[in-house]
Amino acid sequence: MTPRPDEPADKLFRSRGRVGHVLALVSGLAGACMLGLLWLTEPALPDRTRLAFLALLLLCAFWAGYGAWSLIRRPLLGLDRVVAGWAAVAVSVATTAGLTAIAASRGEGMPLAALVGGAFLVVATTLTIRAHLRRAALLRRKRELGG
Repeated sequence: MTPRPDEPADKLFRSRGRVGHVLALVSGLAGACMLGLLWLTEPALPDRTRLAFLALLLLCAFWAGYGAWSLIRRPLLGLDRVVAGWAAVAVSVATTAGLTAIAASRGEGMPLAALVGGAFLVVATTLTIRAHLRRAALLRRKRELGG
């Protein structure tokens, strides 16, 4: 999708961002609904499975909330990317801790769990740093333009 000659070039970027936020909202709601219904219809789930469902349900609810917040509030100057970056870091830390705890309880797979969790954390941290740098550049540009 290319912008028409009479519309600003950044309109395409804004619409892509909006599509991403709609996807976060819809997929978060869909995931939360599916997990919630599965949890309610399966009363004999083991405690560990119920805990895993709760964690996934909270994760889906967060992404649905993030999508709704970003669509309603329309955060400016890259704030949405900073929020998403910090959420990704938090989820990566929690995932790494969970994977490592499961591997430790089983007595095998610790190196793989640490490697996978560490890779998630490196990617999330890199994206968060990029989001902060982009936001700082946008704020600097805003100050230069006198806004």
